[in-house]
Amino acid sequence: MTVRINLALQGGGAHGAFTWGVLDRLLEDEGIEVAGITGTSAGALNGAAFKAGMVHGGRLGAKEALDGLWRRMGAVGDMRFARWLTRFDAVAWAGAWEAAMPFSPMETLSQAISPYHYGPFYQNPLREVVEAFNYSEVCANDGPELFVCATCVRTGKIRIFEGQEISTDAILASACLPDMFQAVEIEDPETGRMEAYWDGGYTGNPALFPLFREPLPGDVVIVNINPLEREDIPRTPQQIRNRVNEISFNSSLLRELRAISFVQRLLADGTLQPGRMKQVRVHMIADDALMTQLSVTTKLIPVPQILARLKQAGRDAAEEFLARDRENLGVQSSADLPAMFG
Repeated sequence: MTVRINLALQGGGAHGAFTWGVLDRLLEDEGIEVAGITGTSAGALNGAAFKAGMVHGGRLGAKEALDGLWRRMGAVGDMRFARWLTRFDAVAWAGAWEAAMPFSPMETLSQAISPYHYGPFYQNPLREVVEAFNYSEVCANDGPELFVCATCVRTGKIRIFEGQEISTDAILASACLPDMFQAVEIEDPETGRMEAYWDGGYTGNPALFPLFREPLPGDVVIVNINPLEREDIPRTPQQIRNRVNEISFNSSLLRELRAISFVQRLLADGTLQPGRMKQVRVHMIADDALMTQLSVTTKLIPVPQILARLKQAGRDAAEEFLARDRENLGVQSSADLPAMFG
């Protein structure tokens, strides 16, 4: 019997290759159908590739589209790091650099130079990657519904792009870290005003609420990239900034999960009658042990060596999830929300 699920895909730069591996493995389970996808930053890129591939060629098409996306990511020539890193063990190199230096070169550069200082020489290095999507497929009525999250700079509110609104600029806006990229301007169809957008992670990483509408199913599988917990206290400047970013980028997700947990309790004790609110079943796929070991610098080094490691880790995590929690899909949450917020 086929079980329908929704996917919620976090952002996290090059660490989004972990989600690539998760999706690659889920596509091999023909008993799982993806009905809806919400994604932010790298999650939006993964979601767009997944949907376009499904529309074009089904499960095999989705696998090929994801492979193509991350091949393009591995060929990006300017993520503020030199391509000669591909000759070395980039993971070990990044860790050694951060152990030896109080500041990473990218953080130092971002504090001294705004993306707007590049003037006419500025170019978003992700534009060619994102422009390669076939938007007639990304925006098609067929396949899973896709929602892309971005943050409006002026209002600080989240904007969800869906259907024909999804474009190269919408996905670039979802992945726009303001210390690295210039804000992406997109017209607001309601006001006709051009609005500037930053990374969706500030307001939804990713937003879950678009998945609560009918007729989407009740199961939401969240693919976590940013660790929810870290045992060690951050001490270096890089570690402190990284943990601040993780906390801020997880905060909106945790707020929505707390609301889901509250509704679940009301339904369980009979305070809320069934049918009054949607029963959402939450599942999570993550590898916090790996993500806490990786250097923050590796988020910004999309070299094939690191991407391949992350893809395999994602496949392994998905395999473990299917072995442990596959039978819970369509039945009950496998994520222990009461324990998470207890």
